[in-house]
Amino acid sequence: MSDITYGKLSIVGTPIGNLGDLSPRGAETLRNADYIAAEDTRVTMGLLSRFDIKKPLLSYYKPKEQEKSEHIIELLLEGNNIAMVSDAGMPCISDPGAVLVKKCYERGIPVEVIPGCSAAVAAVAVSGLEVERWVFEGFLPVPKKERAERLEIVKALPHALVFYEAPHKIKQTLIDLCAALGAEREAVLCRELTKLHEETIRGTLEELAHYYDDIEPRGEYVIVVKGAESEAAEFTVEQAAQLARQLADSGEKLSDACREAAKTTGISKRDIYAALTNNEN
Repeated sequence: MSDITYGKLSIVGTPIGNLGDLSPRGAETLRNADYIAAEDTRVTMGLLSRFDIKKPLLSYYKPKEQEKSEHIIELLLEGNNIAMVSDAGMPCISDPGAVLVKKCYERGIPVEVIPGCSAAVAAVAVSGLEVERWVFEGFLPVPKKERAERLEIVKALPHALVFYEAPHKIKQTLIDLCAALGAEREAVLCRELTKLHEETIRGTLEELAHYYDDIEPRGEYVIVVKGAESEAAEFTVEQAAQLARQLADSGEKLSDACREAAKTTGISKRDIYAALTNNEN
C-alpha cells in the first residue's frame, strides 16, 4: 500500500453578484486551502478581501486550461489542497474547470464539490415558466451555421431552454431565438441576477427581441424559453440523441438517458443509441 497522500481539489461555487451569498462552507474551504485556482485573480481577490482570506492565487482560465492544469496537478500530487473558483457561480458550468477535474480523476486525486450559486438555476426558479424539466444550453455557438444547427436541434424539445449571453450579443441572440423557435414562444430575460440592478423581463420572444431597440443592454443575461408544445413537437433522431446526451451528461446512465429520450420524443431507444454511438466513433 502506498504511503503517498495527495492533496484534494475542492470545486467551490461562488456568488453570482451578491457577495453575501457565499456559503459558510465555501468560505471555510477557501480559508483552509493551500492555494486557490481562480479564473481571474483580480475578481477573486475582491471576494477574498470581503471575507478577510489571504491565500496564494493560481491563474486558471479557459484559453490556458491544459497548460495551467498541469501545474495545479503537480501541486496536488505534492499534497497541497487546492480550491478552484470561477469569477461567478459554479466552475465547470460554462466556466473553466472540467479539464482539471478530469485530470484529477485520471491521477487518483480526490475531488469534492462545495455547491454554490448558479445563474442558470436562479433564472429557472424566478422565471415563472413550466420548468419541471429544463435543458441547459449555455452560450450558443457564434458562427451562424453552427448556431442555426444547435437551435434546430432544440426547437422542438418540450423542456424549457436556458441560455447564457453577454450584453454585446444579447440583441442578436434574441433575434435568432425568435426566428428559430417562434415569435410567440414565451420567454424570460434575467439580467444581473442577485446584483443591485437585477431585472426579470417576461414576454414573447418577439417582444423581448424588440426590448432593446431603444435601450442599451448592460450586464450579464440568462434567457429561459418555454418548451415547445408537446402535441406539436416532431423530433428527428438527431434531436432525440442530443437530448439523451444531455441527460447522460447530467449523470444518468446512457441506457436510462436513451430510454427517457425515447419516451419524450417517440424515437426508438435503439435508434437513439445507434445515433449516439455512431457520433462517438
